[in-house]
Amino acid sequence: MDLRVSVVDPVKGFVEVLLSHLALTCVLLLACLTAVRWYIRDSHRVGGFTQKHVFITGCDSGFGNLLARQLDLKGFRVIAGCLTEKGATDLRAATSSRLKTLLLNVTDSMSIRSAVEFVRREVGERGLWGLVNNAGRSVPIGPTEWMQLEDFTKVLNVNLIGVIDVTLQFLPLLKKAKGRVVNVASILGRLSLIGGGYSLSKWGVEAFSDSLRRNMHHFGIKVSIIEPGFFKTGVTSLDLIEADLKRLWAGLPNDVKDSYGATYLDDCGYENAELLYEHPMLSGYLQGYLVHGARSHCPVPTHTLWSRLGRQAFLDPPILPPFFCV
Repeated sequence: MDLRVSVVDPVKGFVEVLLSHLALTCVLLLACLTAVRWYIRDSHRVGGFTQKHVFITGCDSGFGNLLARQLDLKGFRVIAGCLTEKGATDLRAATSSRLKTLLLNVTDSMSIRSAVEFVRREVGERGLWGLVNNAGRSVPIGPTEWMQLEDFTKVLNVNLIGVIDVTLQFLPLLKKAKGRVVNVASILGRLSLIGGGYSLSKWGVEAFSDSLRRNMHHFGIKVSIIEPGFFKTGVTSLDLIEADLKRLWAGLPNDVKDSYGATYLDDCGYENAELLYEHPMLSGYLQGYLVHGARSHCPVPTHTLWSRLGRQAFLDPPILPPFFCV
């Protein structure tokens, strides 16, 4: 009896070790196959750029302007929505004759409707291959108590309601081409570091994009989100933000000012805030993500470029103005 036990135990142990190694091998093999599948899928590019139309909002400057130029260089038929005539004229002067511009105010449904008709004439039966919702604004931002209701709606109307309105009106053209939507959100759509409508609007863009992705899967429409960090653009101009803070402060009742103290506004200075800007080199990665959303066969649902702003919120609060910190 003892001999049989001594023979069986090593065999049992060997089988257990073999099975555990086999399970580990299967897990590693599955992980490798998944990685290869993702790599092949993400590297698959669509062709026929010269016959594909992409409509971009907010092309006067910043990311929208850069993306319009890059896609034009790659051969896409870009239709750029600009808020001002000067922005449209400057962009046309810097690009090929393929690129078309139109004036667009994303807070005005009639303006959006006119843009849809313009794009419909351009794309014909091919439909719209890509829609990039890039138009946005940042201010007013600051302590929540300093805000009025209209301070929230100014930002929400551009950053969220505008995105929804533009998307809904362009969906019929996107369905024709089984196209894609790329929405520019923000890292502040994950971290509510500031008061005002900006973070609220970007959280809304994240939620809208996720639900839209599921709803449009049936029609072959892809939906992606880009989450930039704190890049130096007109929207993130520190002079603009500081001037708006002073405007908000000036409009406060004296008793509210007294509750914050005489030096609070001065403590909101931005002497070190330049350190929060992302390195200019990273803008190349961001533009790459935007281009990926337009030309990839299976665009990634979310691209996040983690920002110094997000890191500083946890690691080095003194660089941030006091209303950012806890």
